[in-house]
Amino acid sequence: MNFYWCLGLFLVLALASPGYSKCPKERQLCSRSGDYNQCEEEQGRFPEESTETNLIYCDSMFCEPEAFQHDYIVSNHDQTPHQNKWKRARIGERATLHDVCVLRNGMPVTRECKFKDYRAVWESTDHWDPVVCFRHFREHTISEDLNSLHDDVLEGRRRTDDSQGRRNMTGSMRKMFRQRDRTLLPADVHMTSQMFGTLMQEDKDAAVSVDLVSVCKEIMSSDSRVLRLSAQLNATNSLLSLFENYMDALPEQMVPKDRCGKVVAKPTSDETETATTGVETYNLSDVGVQALITGNISVFFANPECDGITGIAIFSGPAENRRTSASGFWYRFLRFSEDLDKIKRESDLETAAFLPDNLWRVVKSRGASYLIFKVYAHDALFVETSLQRSRRPRSKVISISIPGLKDNSLSLPLPFLLRNENLRDPDTKAFSFGTGCGFWNYRTWATEGVSTSTSSDLLNDPIIECHTYHLTQFAFLVGGSYRTNDLGEEVLITPINEKVLDIISIVGCSLSLLGILGIFLTAALFKSWRSQASTKVLLHLCLAMCLQMVLFVFLNTDDISETLVVNGDTVRCVALGAAMQYSILVLFSWMLIIAFLQFQRYVTVIGIERPRRYILKAALVAWSLPLVPTLLVALIDPDSYLPSAAQLSTDTGICYPSGYGLIFGVVLPVTMITVSNLVIFVYVFYSISHSLSQTIHKSEKKMVAKQIKLSIMLFFLLGLTWIFGIFAFMQAGVAFSYLFCITATMQGFVMFVYFVLLDSANRRLWMGLICPTKMEMDVQKRTTELQSMTTSSTNYTSRSQH
Repeated sequence: MNFYWCLGLFLVLALASPGYSKCPKERQLCSRSGDYNQCEEEQGRFPEESTETNLIYCDSMFCEPEAFQHDYIVSNHDQTPHQNKWKRARIGERATLHDVCVLRNGMPVTRECKFKDYRAVWESTDHWDPVVCFRHFREHTISEDLNSLHDDVLEGRRRTDDSQGRRNMTGSMRKMFRQRDRTLLPADVHMTSQMFGTLMQEDKDAAVSVDLVSVCKEIMSSDSRVLRLSAQLNATNSLLSLFENYMDALPEQMVPKDRCGKVVAKPTSDETETATTGVETYNLSDVGVQALITGNISVFFANPECDGITGIAIFSGPAENRRTSASGFWYRFLRFSEDLDKIKRESDLETAAFLPDNLWRVVKSRGASYLIFKVYAHDALFVETSLQRSRRPRSKVISISIPGLKDNSLSLPLPFLLRNENLRDPDTKAFSFGTGCGFWNYRTWATEGVSTSTSSDLLNDPIIECHTYHLTQFAFLVGGSYRTNDLGEEVLITPINEKVLDIISIVGCSLSLLGILGIFLTAALFKSWRSQASTKVLLHLCLAMCLQMVLFVFLNTDDISETLVVNGDTVRCVALGAAMQYSILVLFSWMLIIAFLQFQRYVTVIGIERPRRYILKAALVAWSLPLVPTLLVALIDPDSYLPSAAQLSTDTGICYPSGYGLIFGVVLPVTMITVSNLVIFVYVFYSISHSLSQTIHKSEKKMVAKQIKLSIMLFFLLGLTWIFGIFAFMQAGVAFSYLFCITATMQGFVMFVYFVLLDSANRRLWMGLICPTKMEMDVQKRTTELQSMTTSSTNYTSRSQH
């Protein structure tokens, strides 16, 4: 009893003390069916990461602007110091700088406003490295304009506390995003989410809904790598959550009960407004519906009290009872009396959801009056925090909200239908485990509380039937293990395959380096072998291969690349990437030269005499020609050598060309040389086989057969194995990745086995070096046998003459 009395007295004194007051929570948390979704009204942060601020200095909810000095890159690598300042930020926000400061990858420089000792304090910058950023990019961006707009709002030069001020702000944002010649950066997504957060603090205004839909539509059309980087600052989740919450606050303005039954004069969309905003608006409030439609995202507000409409169905083709949209799809409204099986059988169905009569009566009794359906054409805004995931959505994403419902749990299942897009563009290695209906929990795609019809063949049925007991965003998920490659594309590959391929590559490269060392050692020890022309060509090839593998195994690893990028040493990263590109192109140049020499030898003229110093001339071509594409990529697009944040976070990033630099600087020349080698190989093989069929003497046949074996080994081992790599790059299947890793990385070792261990002349040379006594005995024995055979032959000849 004394303990509770003391505790109560302490709280009374604390609350009565100067500077303290009992403040209400600044942010509203909500729960969706027991799953703690990111529903904070202002920040969009995860509730489990939020800070309880019941006791706080009421005048210290914000981190105030603070000076900060950094460097700007002005031209090339010239830097100038700049005095900047952090923008005002609320607890939990990551503030940006007053003057635009963007890193090379488009990410903004941010600083977190934290909660400490009952007040907001800035994150410490003592451990930060010197900040060097860009003000301008080569591409045209909206970053400066958007940043200025954000400053105006924060500093009160642009009001948002009245309807006209809010419309001016959202209209300005929409115009910026609608500029087609501008490139979107991760910094822009982050600032947009902050602007949405500012709007959430004010009265909700239906007049700005079109602008918000327009902005989200444009962001969904941006590059996937931009959105993936934005997710590192929680910008995509914050933007999605704030957009959803803002739309959920508008149904009373969009479809009020007093408009039910009143005929709308113009139910079609205003074409002029659509051209300006990119959003089709349909006012059908007489039947209790209003729609905002785009090709990426559409929002449907419904008041079931007007005409019993409790759902929406989206189609990819027209029919008699469907409404059309300029965005390229058709739709119709669903009433609570609809039959789910009949909807499922309708042609061209993409997605559908509705509340049956019994479910609508239940939620209505619990305080619900309106329904909101949001249809996302794809999952661009649903960016997972983990870059490797066990399932991914293969349908449109449909969001279902019931404002006024006291919690998001449902006592009866709500049915919805999703088209299985895996049939249109199948993942051949996708598996049924993990496949089914799921929901977005603002971290990843989950399945709790969502069921999939047991009668469905999940990988083969065109329409999947789902049921949910809670409300959020839903999609059809296909099971598999997915990761993002260096082109920003998702690649399906199982974790065991990934580990095995890494092991094969490292072991193969190590064996190859040992084999190449053996070849160099043999050439250094035995002059008779290294003086041969064929050996000189082989040594050049081994040198190029050795350079490539040393770079890959020791000098250009993901750890070294990450260190260089984090420390801002981009010049060394570009140099390493260019060296790797150059070594591969030199290797293929020698493959092409070997193919040409074989063609000359077996097809053009049998027994041809080589021109003087032809090996020197070939070496000049092979070692100098690859400099052209390497320098072009390094000078035109040096940033393509830098690994992306997605690669670095998954330990797959090395300094190596990506994007167009990879395609035109590596893949294109490698493909051309490989195809040329294949053509030459077929021609040479045909020529040798034809000569073999016309050969009469047994000794000649053996010689030609030996040459055939040599040619097959050279062309298959040193060139055609990279066909597997080309198919693997084109994502033709994981089998090609295995074939490529096994054959391409073992080249040096196989060459050592073929040219040194299996060659009888080289074996005798090594035996003479290792065991000279045994070698002398073998020579004496062979000499004795030869003399004996000669003597026997002489005696036989003499007897024959007598």
